[in-house]
Amino acid sequence: HGLQATIEGKTIFAGTEKLLKDNSVDIAKEQSTIDQLASQGKTISLLSINGSLAGIVAVADTIRPNSKRAIVELKKLGLEVVMITGDHQKVAEAVGKELGIDRLFAQVHPGEKAAYVKKLQDEGKFVAMVGDGINDAPVLAQADIGIAIGAGTDVAIETGSIVLMKSDPYDIVAALRLSKATVVKMKQNLFWAAIYN
Repeated sequence: HGLQATIEGKTIFAGTEKLLKDNSVDIAKEQSTIDQLASQGKTISLLSINGSLAGIVAVADTIRPNSKRAIVELKKLGLEVVMITGDHQKVAEAVGKELGIDRLFAQVHPGEKAAYVKKLQDEGKFVAMVGDGINDAPVLAQADIGIAIGAGTDVAIETGSIVLMKSDPYDIVAALRLSKATVVKMKQNLFWAAIYN
């Protein structure tokens, strides 16, 4: 959830709303600002000094250019796109809305992500997970197919069943289309081999 430090006798907290609330820091006066920034898809870190809110830092990952196009194409293939993120619920909802992702799990700790994949599998779904970080390795292993981003960490790449060489999300669509075409070709070859024999 964040960090705690003592600097020159002052107690400092830097991290999530939960961290500050759990340590009795009142953030109510700035809650509307925090909510507004989160609804814009920004991840919020709060800073407190000696129990008083001292700062708000809002950062946002840029969405990769082909992400929306990839999601549209994945949906055309009949796939359900789900986002599992550690971001705040409002941040996840803003990003999900922008990308057209209807189902999402937010505020999920890295160690819990594999359990969410298992939950999807328990619903009878065949799960392909895309990830690039150290924390994604257990999730990539849990998924039926782990797709690692080539520009990601070595451990994610080692764990993934498929490694995308570029950081282009549209390559996921290309990989799925290629795998379907390969299976079709295999079935055709088996059919003709059986007929020939």
